[in-house]
Amino acid sequence: MQEIEVDCPCCEARLVIDVRTRTVLRHALPDQLDEFGKPKRDGTRWDAAIDRVGGRRDGAEDAFDSALQKEHRRSKDLDALFDRAKDKIDKRRTELGEDESDEGS
Repeated sequence: MQEIEVDCPCCEARLVIDVRTRTVLRHALPDQLDEFGKPKRDGTRWDAAIDRVGGRRDGAEDAFDSALQKEHRRSKDLDALFDRAKDKIDKRRTELGEDESDEGS
């Protein structure tokens, strides 16, 4: 990947751009640059990134548990739906005076 660094003429921020995709990869305002024009290392940004990643992991575990519980309930719900449909058919047969022994004929 080829990158170039340019200074924004409007806000004087340092931009790092991927030449191939023409995408801004990083930017730093003038007060965030060291004496060599490179972005200053900020430990709080690193800690914030670690917290975000940890939060995603916790969220993913919660989402997985929720989906798993939903699947377990789904099986029970489908069984209940099948039983209701069967009861409805049996009720109609009874109302029409059909005998269940006539099913095989």
